[in-house]
Amino acid sequence: MSTKQYKRPLISLSFIICQLLVCAVLFCSCDDMFSPAEENKRQLEDLTEESAYAHGLLIFAYERLPYVRTTQSDVATDDAVTNDYSSNFLNMATGTWASDNNPMTQWDNCKHGIQYANLFLSIVEKVKWAPSAVSKQQMFIDRMKGEAFGLRAVFYYFLLQAHGGYADDGQLYGVPLLTAAEDGSSDFNQPRATFADCVKQCFADCDSAIALLPDHYEDINSEDEIPAKYRALGANASGYNLVFGKKAKNLMSGQAAEAVKAQIALLAASPAFRDQSGVTSAEAATLCANVLKRIDGVSGLDNNGHTWYKNKTKIDNSTTTEIPEMIWREDRSQDNSQEKENFPPTLYGNGRVNPSQNLVDAFPMVNGRPITDSQSGYDPENPYANRDPRLSEYIIYHGATFHKTVISTGFEIPNEDGETLDNLDNQRGSSTRSGYYLRKLLREDVNVSPSSNSSQHHIYPRIRYTEIFLAYAEAANDAWGPDADPTGVGFTAYDVIKAIRNRAGIAKDEIGAALPEGDAYLEECKADKAKMTDLIRNERRIELCFENKRFWDLRRWQMPLDEGVKGMKIQKVDPDKEDSPLKYTIIEVEDRKYDNSYQLYGPLPKGEVLKWSSLLQNKGW
Repeated sequence: MSTKQYKRPLISLSFIICQLLVCAVLFCSCDDMFSPAEENKRQLEDLTEESAYAHGLLIFAYERLPYVRTTQSDVATDDAVTNDYSSNFLNMATGTWASDNNPMTQWDNCKHGIQYANLFLSIVEKVKWAPSAVSKQQMFIDRMKGEAFGLRAVFYYFLLQAHGGYADDGQLYGVPLLTAAEDGSSDFNQPRATFADCVKQCFADCDSAIALLPDHYEDINSEDEIPAKYRALGANASGYNLVFGKKAKNLMSGQAAEAVKAQIALLAASPAFRDQSGVTSAEAATLCANVLKRIDGVSGLDNNGHTWYKNKTKIDNSTTTEIPEMIWREDRSQDNSQEKENFPPTLYGNGRVNPSQNLVDAFPMVNGRPITDSQSGYDPENPYANRDPRLSEYIIYHGATFHKTVISTGFEIPNEDGETLDNLDNQRGSSTRSGYYLRKLLREDVNVSPSSNSSQHHIYPRIRYTEIFLAYAEAANDAWGPDADPTGVGFTAYDVIKAIRNRAGIAKDEIGAALPEGDAYLEECKADKAKMTDLIRNERRIELCFENKRFWDLRRWQMPLDEGVKGMKIQKVDPDKEDSPLKYTIIEVEDRKYDNSYQLYGPLPKGEVLKWSSLLQNKGW
């Protein structure tokens, strides 16, 4: 898949500032062009008089949020490849990644978002949001200030993830810290702040957001539910609901800001950054626990959270019904673009994302043991039997039924309709390269056939509870071991992984009853911190696959990026016999050409480093 399909055009920060200045000049220069001149004059100061004009700055910040709706960066990892040979991510993974050719960059987009947030924060208290009602005026100020602080933390988080790293002087750096809006008189030649100072600023912004925002947006029914500070200003229930009610539910909330803080802490406490970040795994675990306590820990894990994208009833009614798995999400949308891109070609899709054999092998057997374990029962001649149920939920393999169609990914093996389009010879330029197709995130009740094209609603998460559960397990295990709870939060790393695997159907039979031996492999890991670390990382890989997490996880864990991608070639032992047994052969699909000596940290844009003498580049770039 090419990034050209998904990336919005980026413009420079100086261009944004120039736009604002030019607008101001134009609004002041109407005398020669329009009449009457005075009525047509508008200044940047008009932001304080026109609330919609001012609110636009905050909307622009939201539009710069760096979350993506489609599987993109996974095809640059050991989890997948793409059959789109023009993909920037494919090119990056096969040797073209450079500081002036970086599909993973967040520099311009996030800096623009920060500029909009800072400009909004500079005027928010001066704007006449509801001048005739003191309580509404203050509530609007508080909510939108909180949103801006929370958004700024998100932008810095993505910048740190993409561009934080060690320079040649041995210091771990983040990015320049900008907490005030820039204008034409600003000094743009700013040095990078230390990674630790950037994290402190992110934490401070999250704390400001949490202090100003409700945990989540919902309507109240009585004045007694209004916070005391607004009641003292004369607020009533209808006014409170106007500002903090359910119509605002997908905006930055206190709970979302709390989750962002936990994400930042996990990043900072990871092996790639922990030496100089100032954040420990214990602190990260505690911050994750703060989020999870709100849903009573592991007892609040959504039973269908790992397949939220298939929950038609909840998605179709998501304007009135909450999605329990979501901490923060986008508004519901209706389309079929993901299905067009990723349905197999026999279903008129482009089959773009091709899961790897590497990822398929990461799914354990249904008894919970890795397929490499001598007690797992894995059969290489029947490789998809008795596997973790998530394998068939997330990946289409040979013989799987999808969209009421049996999909053939074998070489020259027809499906039930006699078609052999879905095989490794890459017919149509849309067949699988790995022997697998994507299933996760797709709605099977969508049609992309030219004769019966249809769309359905989709929900795209920004932060899921499962991610924070896994973050807690990772940090808690690192800090205290698999089964310790020194903070008294009520659950351990082991408890979390047990709940996630139980939800997935591990150690259960076909009717959902527990196997006699239970999850014996998990119990072995419970007694071994190193094995539990590997298990937690593997569970994260499975649960968050195709959600653009793997690339960043490998880097923050300091694990190699250059593992070659494998696939599965399936053929009949005897091509002339209809009932011939199948032969499964693991093949090499795509080499990964990363340099682990320096590419575990991303670059700053080459143009920025050349432009500004104070910017130090990360080592090796």
